[in-house]
Amino acid sequence: MAVREILLLGNPKLHEISSPADRAELESLRALVEDLHDTMMDFRRRHGRGRAIAAPQIGVAKRLIYMHIDQPVVFINPVIDRKSPEKIEIWDDCMSFPDLLVKVRRHKACRITYRDMDWTEKTMNLEDSLSELLQHECDHLDGIMAVARAIDGQSFALRGQQKSLP
Repeated sequence: MAVREILLLGNPKLHEISSPADRAELESLRALVEDLHDTMMDFRRRHGRGRAIAAPQIGVAKRLIYMHIDQPVVFINPVIDRKSPEKIEIWDDCMSFPDLLVKVRRHKACRITYRDMDWTEKTMNLEDSLSELLQHECDHLDGIMAVARAIDGQSFALRGQQKSLP
């Protein structure tokens, strides 16, 4: 469909809580998913990274995430309903602040329940990098940016300094 503008850190729309999608919206969600795909693939082409994108990042306050690693997966109304007590520390990045890294703590494992594009309820158990990725994207749906989850005031770095980070 179209490559959309990715909202950048500081845009107040990124702090809005997204509303749930309902089954009657499936047809309009298909166009949104295409836009999310096109936008993420454009970002990936230009920056060499990008595994998932949430609808609020393109200014649509709907509870929808598009992920494309080995194959595309659409998460409609995702809920993280189980989290491991064990956490990991990672340098998080985001398409909404492409030159900044933020050190955060995320659950090492989690379970996500969601609806797919056929409105079938599904669950997925996630660990390590996929767990942190979907926690990050679900935060977007709740208007929470990774910078709000920084471990401390020294948990920020420019991407160009990545090689010198612990």
